[in-house]
Amino acid sequence: NIFFPGCDSGLWVDWDFPGSDFKSLFSPDAEHCQFLCTQEAPCLFWAFIRPDSKIDNRFYYCFLKASSSGKPDNQNPKQGTTAGYSLKSCNPLPTLSLSKVYENVDFPGADYRSIFTVDYKACQKACTDDPFCQFFTFVNEKFSDTNIRHQCYLKYSWSVPRTPAVIALADRISGFSRELQIIPSYHTECEDTLFPNTNFPGYDIEVHQAGSPELCQVLCSAHPKCTYFSFVSNQFKCYLKNNPNQMVPKVENGVTSGLPSQSCPLRNEINPTSPSHVTMYKGVDFPNSDIRSFPLNNVELCENACTSDPNCQFYSYVTSSRLCYLKRVITMPAPPKVANLAGVVSGFTLRNCFL
Repeated sequence: NIFFPGCDSGLWVDWDFPGSDFKSLFSPDAEHCQFLCTQEAPCLFWAFIRPDSKIDNRFYYCFLKASSSGKPDNQNPKQGTTAGYSLKSCNPLPTLSLSKVYENVDFPGADYRSIFTVDYKACQKACTDDPFCQFFTFVNEKFSDTNIRHQCYLKYSWSVPRTPAVIALADRISGFSRELQIIPSYHTECEDTLFPNTNFPGYDIEVHQAGSPELCQVLCSAHPKCTYFSFVSNQFKCYLKNNPNQMVPKVENGVTSGLPSQSCPLRNEINPTSPSHVTMYKGVDFPNSDIRSFPLNNVELCENACTSDPNCQFYSYVTSSRLCYLKRVITMPAPPKVANLAGVVSGFTLRNCFL
């Protein structure tokens, strides 16, 4: 049995849990790293290397960790490192409010738009007001290049859950938490935005796994640069594309293409009248990203279990063994990199602070 330490939200300043790493990401501080661990399904504990470290120059690295016992195999003092545990066991989960700003810290990459603002507060407000923006970097009046001072870079990371893998398996039924507001739940006519047996070749910006053309459309709608998409059914592959100037259709069986839409409901194969975000996919598995599993008598109970668990985003139910697997991925604002840079200020959208 995996050991869970209960709700331990404490920060072990100048301590390390060496070893047991399975992934490293970037964070601007220990609290952000702790939330990354909480949202990463296998993560049980973590360590963050602060920028004041004198003995480890991997500044801003957030090491996600797990062990078979659930406990750190090693614990020792380490200047400049902060360690701690996942918050998955906390009920209710602590609120994610990333209101801090970081002076002389850059969040490189992930730009989708830039504007000029008078100061970092106006830049943060522009990020908060833009539904695509997750974090920002502002170039202040001290920056070495005078030509880009006051530039505000709006940046993007995925805020909707993406299933890392999708495969066809006869004894599986998969779906999403009903609490997951991945698209508006009101219904409109959307048939015109999907084009069956049509490919829009080229101009790919990202490729993801998805369970249906409708889910591919959700991903396209959530990405600020996606102008249209193509979904390959037999591979469950969703190609997000960017070309605002032309969209050249090509007849191709097994491919569905379409346009982004913020208002199209997902179809539900089992109950077409239910809300859009409770679509179930028969014969489809979402492998990996498991939080936990347990026996249940039917898929409806599995969906209910996912919906009632604040950690769960999606699930897969095995009809042959009657096992329910609850799953999640990281959807919090997560810069692809964090680095020191004089004359800039970085931070996050404040939308989460108002929830």
